[in-house]
Amino acid sequence: MNEKITNPADESRDAHLAQAFAYNTMVQEDEIDLLAYWDLLWSNRWLIILITSMATVVAIVVALTLTPIYKADVLLAPTSTEGSKGMSLGGLGGLASLVGVTGSLGGGGAEEALAVLKSRAFLGEFFVSESLLPILFEEQWDEAQQQWKNEDTETQPSLWDAYGAFTRGVLATSVDKDSGLVVLSVSWSDPELAARWVNDLVIRLNEHMRSAAINEASKSIEYLNQQIIQTSVLEMKQMLYGLIEEETKKIMLANVRAEYAFKVIDPAVIPEQKVKPKRALIAILGMVLGLFMAVFFVFFREFIRKAKIDRAERCAGA
Repeated sequence: MNEKITNPADESRDAHLAQAFAYNTMVQEDEIDLLAYWDLLWSNRWLIILITSMATVVAIVVALTLTPIYKADVLLAPTSTEGSKGMSLGGLGGLASLVGVTGSLGGGGAEEALAVLKSRAFLGEFFVSESLLPILFEEQWDEAQQQWKNEDTETQPSLWDAYGAFTRGVLATSVDKDSGLVVLSVSWSDPELAARWVNDLVIRLNEHMRSAAINEASKSIEYLNQQIIQTSVLEMKQMLYGLIEEETKKIMLANVRAEYAFKVIDPAVIPEQKVKPKRALIAILGMVLGLFMAVFFVFFREFIRKAKIDRAERCAGA
C-alpha cells in the first residue's frame, strides 16, 4: 500500500494562503459595512442637519438667556511677616510661651487671615451689615413689599444658606506659593457690586485682624501686670517688663497700620468683561452634541427597522 507523502513546505504555503484569503474577506466585509454606514448617513443627511441645527439653536438660546457673571479681583501681599521683622521677642520667647504671649508681632499670618475671611462668623457679619440676603436670593425676595415671597420662615433663606452660596460660587481665593501674593476675587452678575464687595472684604478683614491683635496684646499686658504684682524676684520682674514692652509695640504697630493683615497691591475695579457664560463655547458644544444625537438616532432607527424586518421574515417562514 502506497502512502502519500506530504511536503511541509506545501502545507505552510496552503496555511498562508488560507490566512490571506480570510484576511481579504474580512477587509472586504469591513469596507462593505463602512460603505453601508456612509450610505445610511448620506441618505439621512437632511435629518442629521435638521437635528444638529435645532440643538445648536437651543444652545444659543440658552447661552443668551444665562445671566452674565463678572469677576472683580484684588491683589494682596501679606504684611504679617513684615511686621514681625526686627520686633520678635528674642530671648524672652521661652518665658513668653509660658505666660501665653505670642512670639511675634504679626497679624497671625496669611493662612490665619484667609481662614478668618472664609469663616461663618466673619462672613455672617458681612452679610448682615450689607443686607446681602435679598441680593443673594433675589428670586425669593419681593422688592416691592420688601419681604420674602414665602411667608414660611423655615423655608426662607438663612445666613447658613447665604454662607454656602457665597463661598461656593461667589468668593474665591488663590495663593502664589512662590511670591506669597494672594488674589481675592468675587464673581457676581452686577460688576459694580462685585468690585465693591471684594474691596470691602479686604478692609473688613484688615480691621478684624487688627482689632483682634490689639485685644490679644491688651489681655497679655493685663496678665503680665498681674504676674509682676505677684512675684518678688527682681529678674523675673525685669523679664515681665520686657514682655510688656513687646506687647505694647504690638498695639502701637496695629494702631498705625490700617492694612494690618494684607497690603493692597492692586485694588479691584469694576470689571468690563464677563467671565461667563462663554456663549461661543456653549454654541459649539450644542452643535457637537446635536450631531452625535442625530447620528445615534439614525443608527437606532435603522436598527429598529432591520429588527422588524427580521421578525417579519421569521414569522413568515414559520
